Amino acid sequence: MKLWGGRFTEETERHFAAINASFRFDRRLIFADLRASMVHAQALGRAGVLPSGEAGAITGGLQRIDELAANPEFLDRPEYAAAEDVHSFIESRLVELIGPTGYKLHTGRSRNDQVAVATRLFLRDELARIDQLLCDAQRALVGLAERYPADPIPGYTHLQKAQPVLFAHFLLAYFQMFARDRQRMAEVKKRVNVMPLGSGALAGTNFPLDRSWMAEQLGFEAITHNSLDAVSDRDYIIEFSAAASLAMMHLSRLAEDLIIYATREFGLIKLGDAIATGSSIMPQKKNPDSLELIRGKSARVFGHLSALLTLTKGLPLAYNKDLQEDKEALFDTIDTLADCLRLCATVLGNIELDRDRSRAAAESDYTNATELADYLVHRGLEFRKAHEIVGRIVLFAIEQSRELGELTLAEYRQFSQLFEQDLFEMISLKISLAAKRQIGGTSPDQVLIELKRARESLDAGC
Repeated sequence: MKLWGGRFTEETERHFAAINASFRFDRRLIFADLRASMVHAQALGRAGVLPSGEAGAITGGLQRIDELAANPEFLDRPEYAAAEDVHSFIESRLVELIGPTGYKLHTGRSRNDQVAVATRLFLRDELARIDQLLCDAQRALVGLAERYPADPIPGYTHLQKAQPVLFAHFLLAYFQMFARDRQRMAEVKKRVNVMPLGSGALAGTNFPLDRSWMAEQLGFEAITHNSLDAVSDRDYIIEFSAAASLAMMHLSRLAEDLIIYATREFGLIKLGDAIATGSSIMPQKKNPDSLELIRGKSARVFGHLSALLTLTKGLPLAYNKDLQEDKEALFDTIDTLADCLRLCATVLGNIELDRDRSRAAAESDYTNATELADYLVHRGLEFRKAHEIVGRIVLFAIEQSRELGELTLAEYRQFSQLFEQDLFEMISLKISLAAKRQIGGTSPDQVLIELKRARESLDAGC
């Protein structure tokens, strides 16, 4: 039986009915819907709207459906394929189990507030899972950093060698990005965790349901205070999609860095066989497909965010059928982000740093030029003048095909009499790294402090 058929005398056109039906994807809401429906039935009993026996029978029937749905084959039965949506599916199964009393469950509610509360419950649970996956990715970053706590690599700006940094420092940059992602997800959860049940179709309900009690039973921290807004609000889905897009952007940036570092041209890291594939024609190839998939899948999450904003931008209050389109975008965003976070942790556990090549790259191509300018500043020269002098020295070294450490003191003194023999120690890789000892710098001491902080934060909050 349809939830809305009394007004109609003719059958729904077949093609329209297929498009209108959403059970093929909103069935994922079944456990959340059942949870909310049980509390709604109990609230009807508490309010005296239903006799306690009927409320108990409905609750028992819903619990039985919950048990049956734990077996995926239950939802795949051919006779259920024609269900309009998860809500009508549950009602039909309930009536099959307990008889016409099952129809009383819908007293005092609409599919509009029903789907809103189920979606919020579902997303709330998924946010906890996403947070754990972000934790796992952070743990993988820290674990890899702890394997290489003092190994340098070149740092880049504009994808040009800039200054040396520790590989662990590079990894901890992404740890910070994922930390912000976790903070954003926690903020999203606050606005997800608001209960719309009891808002009816758009105007509220005529029955004396205790919304505060229902919210407490379902673990909501607050209840909505405008029924029009409650049934039409999808801000929380859009906000989650935005937070997921930022997380995917961070994953994509990490993937891009590792793809570049794994090339023969850079050669800073080696990919394990578990996270690479080969070429169908070129036997020598080892392709970073795992990382390229992460980078590519970011696009679909960004697309969902754009689609959700476009979907809702022109909707009049209150509910409109357009909002059925939010579910597939939401579900795919969750799945894609979760898959990529898992894959990220796997990748980080299957790469190695080429220590010798990374060190050589870190101390070549004039990455110590800034240290040379700072040396002159310490000798009393203003930085802008020091920058100009060192620029001319670099040009001289390039013309000689020599590194800064290979020039002689006499050659240096052609550019400034401030240079002394100690300059060679000051521009060494060891001193260059050690000098960045301020909070957040790349000195070995600071990186060890940040590694300890990162590990402690994970132990305390994951």
